[in-house]
Amino acid sequence: MTEHQLAPSGRPTDEQRYARQMRYAPIGPDGQALLGASRAAIVGLGALGSVAAQHLARAGVGFLRLVDRDVLEWSNLQRQVLYTEDDVARMLPKAEAAAARLQAVNSSIVLEPVIADVTGLNAEALLGDVDVIIDGSDNFSVRYLINDVSLKHGIPWIYGGVVGATGMTMNFHPGETPCFRCLFPAPPATGAVDTCDTAGVLAPAVDVVASLQAAEALKLLSGNRAAMRGTLLQLDLWYHQWMPLQVGGSRRDDCPACAQRQYDYLDQRNAEPAAAALCGRSTVQITPADGAQPVSLNVLEGRLARIGEVERNPFLLRYRRDEEIVAVVFADGRALIQGTEDPLVARRVYAELFGV
Repeated sequence: MTEHQLAPSGRPTDEQRYARQMRYAPIGPDGQALLGASRAAIVGLGALGSVAAQHLARAGVGFLRLVDRDVLEWSNLQRQVLYTEDDVARMLPKAEAAAARLQAVNSSIVLEPVIADVTGLNAEALLGDVDVIIDGSDNFSVRYLINDVSLKHGIPWIYGGVVGATGMTMNFHPGETPCFRCLFPAPPATGAVDTCDTAGVLAPAVDVVASLQAAEALKLLSGNRAAMRGTLLQLDLWYHQWMPLQVGGSRRDDCPACAQRQYDYLDQRNAEPAAAALCGRSTVQITPADGAQPVSLNVLEGRLARIGEVERNPFLLRYRRDEEIVAVVFADGRALIQGTEDPLVARRVYAELFGV
C-alpha cells in the first residue's frame, strides 16, 4: 500500500501516517508502537500546553488527557496555536476546543478533555494513571501538586515556563533527579514575580520551550529514556542565550516531598487560593492558601502600573483590569475581584496578576 492509498477502513495506516517519524532510527516501528500504547496528561492547554499537545497528538501518542480550567479569550490567539477566532466567539473551554482540533488532526488517538482546576482533591485521579505529565500550567500551586503526584505514583513529569522571551524546562524523574520542591522549596511571594500578563510573552519563545517539552516526552514514551536531557535549561530567545544548568547534585536530604515522602500539596485542601462569591455584590473574594507570603503593595504597584490603572493607599491596592473587572488587593494577599460572580473568572484574574 502506497502513502497515497488508504486502508479499507478509509483511514491511513500507522506506516502511512507516521512514515517520516518511523524512518528516524531512534524511533522506528518499535518506538512508534510504544508511542501508540502510551498515556500522557497535559495540565494547562494555554500557550505551552497547546503546542505540546499538538506535537504529541501528531506523533501518535495513544491517549492524551487534556486538563484546563479556562475559557478562551481574544488575547489567547497571539500564542495559543490550537485555537481560532470562532473558538473565542463561542466561548469554548480550552480543553474542549483543543480536543476537537486535535481529533480532527489525528482521529486514531484517544483524547479526554477535562474542564477542571487541578487541586488536592482531584490531582491523583487526573494524573495518577499516565506515563508522563506535561506541565502547561501558569502557576506554582499546580506544579507542586504535579510534583507530589509524580513522587507518590512514580510518574515522570516535564516542567516548562515562559515569561517575556525567557523560558525554563526540566525533566523530573522520581528517585533519580532532584524534585521540583528541591529546587524551589517554596512558592515566590505573591506578586513578587512577573507573569505573562504583567511582562508579556513572545510566542516563538513559547513554541521553543513547549517543543522541547514534547521532544523529551517523545524520547521517554518511545523507549529512549537515556537520550533525555539531564539539565535545567534556561533560555532567552531575544538575546540568543541558552544556559543548561547542572542540578543533579541539588537533591535535598531534608526535602519534605522526595526525601520525607510528605505530600503536603496533595494533603492540603487549600493549596490553591480559595474563591467565594459575595452575595449581591458581583464580587468574588479570593483568599490565599495557608502559608502564602504577604504581598508587598509597593512591588505590586510597580508591576501593575505598567499595564493598567492602579490606585493605592496604605492598606490596599485597586487595579482596573478592563472595562468590567477591578481587583482590590490587600497586604495579606486577599483580593476582591469586582465585576463578576463567577469564581472561575475571579481565580483566572488572580492567577493572571500573581501567577498562583
